[in-house]
Amino acid sequence: MTFRKLFLILLLKCILEYPRLVSDRLDEETRDHMQQRAEYLDQEMTQLQKELERVTPGQIAKAWRALLWAALHEWQFWALAGIQVLLLGLCWKLKKRSHEVDSSDEEESSSTESEESEGEDPSERDLARIYERRIQWSVHKLAHRRRVVEELMRDLLRVSHERFLNSFFLVLQPAIGVGSACEGWSPQEEKDVVYCMLVPLKPPCGHTFHLKPNTTGEMPQKGMCVCVELVCTCTKEQGGSKTLCFLHHCKEELKRNQEPSLLQTLCTGPYLDAQKIALWFQEFVTSAWEEVLCSHHYSMKVLPSTRSCKLKLKKAHRKPLLVEIIFGVQQGDSDIFLSSQPTEALVPPSTTWLETYAVAEAMFFQHVSRQAPRHSCYLKCLQLCARILVGTGFSPYTLKTVVMHLLTLIPLAGWCRKDFLLRLDDVMQYLRCCVEEKRLNHFFFGNEDMPKEISLPKAFQMAQPINLFQNLVQDPDAQAKALHEVNYMTDQLRRQLFYGFCT
Repeated sequence: MTFRKLFLILLLKCILEYPRLVSDRLDEETRDHMQQRAEYLDQEMTQLQKELERVTPGQIAKAWRALLWAALHEWQFWALAGIQVLLLGLCWKLKKRSHEVDSSDEEESSSTESEESEGEDPSERDLARIYERRIQWSVHKLAHRRRVVEELMRDLLRVSHERFLNSFFLVLQPAIGVGSACEGWSPQEEKDVVYCMLVPLKPPCGHTFHLKPNTTGEMPQKGMCVCVELVCTCTKEQGGSKTLCFLHHCKEELKRNQEPSLLQTLCTGPYLDAQKIALWFQEFVTSAWEEVLCSHHYSMKVLPSTRSCKLKLKKAHRKPLLVEIIFGVQQGDSDIFLSSQPTEALVPPSTTWLETYAVAEAMFFQHVSRQAPRHSCYLKCLQLCARILVGTGFSPYTLKTVVMHLLTLIPLAGWCRKDFLLRLDDVMQYLRCCVEEKRLNHFFFGNEDMPKEISLPKAFQMAQPINLFQNLVQDPDAQAKALHEVNYMTDQLRRQLFYGFCT
């Protein structure tokens, strides 16, 4: 009976260890039950193996004959065996199909890896593979979710154009993805990633914008007011009908026959009000959600925000998708904008807009992605380094500035996958040198290596470089602390590489 029991246990263990692969999402209760059952069977196997060690060859032969003879008389045995064969065959086919799907997603990456492996030292290639297994990149997930957000924004703006076609609200331009997540990296864990979309604002017919500098602001980030002025529209038509001129028609006629001007809706005095715009857009999204295509797949909740529109999108069995929509006014024809988004250190008055370089940074990373070799490692370096900043005085923007400088100093061909470790070392060494010299230049002021594809105001091009580490110059103790933190970060980076880093 011992051998029969052993055979049945093996059979049951195979069934438990090769469940149906209809879905990858098993509930926790099922997983726990399977795990407990597997542990129990392992204990039984161990006990039976100890018993087998004490059995003689003659006893084994006799037991097998008895087992087979008993099996011939028990139809349950053959039915169970037949079911097991069918299950194993089905598992094999499903597993093969699943493997083919996974392989198709990684086929491009694998082919590139094999191409890059040519001419490499085998030991270096093995190390690269080890690091790649230990560091789980989320770059592809970020790119996929960014495309979902971009589609959402295109749909929202389509609805807004239809609703406000004959009104004098702001004219919303195509959204621009800004910030780390839209650039392809993130210092946060996946559940905390926010996809930030900047919507450029243009004045409606009969209005114009004038930027008024805020004299209290200082570089590198200054505040400005967007002054709204009315212009004559006596000779213009809008939507196929003649537009009444806000300057040359009486107020009674305007009130009776035309929508109110922008000055009466989204301004405080003559200035564009960021808080009023945010509230207006939040109400629009709430009312227009049913007209958006992705509303069939996502539930939407508007989160509290005074100067932007924050959305939480939820899809069944998926992690929430967080989107923040901010508003911007372009400075001339450049890639520099005034943004409604406040900073962590400064929440300005509702009529003050802060200068932002987020669009220029997004344009820079797009330029790099077009020029760099496929599967380059610069985003991976940036993400890995940014995630070891916790507990230090360095911000993700500091690391981002370092990497942007290095991308203009090191040829893009040197950012291939096989150069990953070298580039990580370059990032940390560049940061250390900047701390020692108490200077890290802002990327967009007085930078002679700026790509021509990035459009900057002339004042930026002619300006002296601005030192982001000015606090180290003013406080000697701050430099000593920063050097200590660089050493700590370098040590943390080595630990993460050798002991695993989970993103």
